[in-house]
Amino acid sequence: MNARITVIKRALNMDLVETHLADCVSVARPCSVFREGMTFEVQGPFPEKPLGFCDWAWVAIYPNLALACAGAELSAGVAFPCCTDGLRPVTFQIEKIAGE
Repeated sequence: MNARITVIKRALNMDLVETHLADCVSVARPCSVFREGMTFEVQGPFPEKPLGFCDWAWVAIYPNLALACAGAELSAGVAFPCCTDGLRPVTFQIEKIAGE
């Protein structure tokens, strides 16, 4: 089974930046690795990280991705994991797609 990863949303929790990293307020930006709408397709059953994909985000979404590539049923057919950057989180959509 194969899967498609789509970048759904990049966020910036400015309230946390202001509270905990006040010196960084002027340079705080959403994640610069991803843009909304970017897609990546991976092949199962043991998907490999796409070239240029953030290592931290990959580790965070891999459990959902591996389940999808193994054929597990996803809630409503999709999963919405998020990277672990609490200041600049990125939300992904994972969906199963037909393999070649």
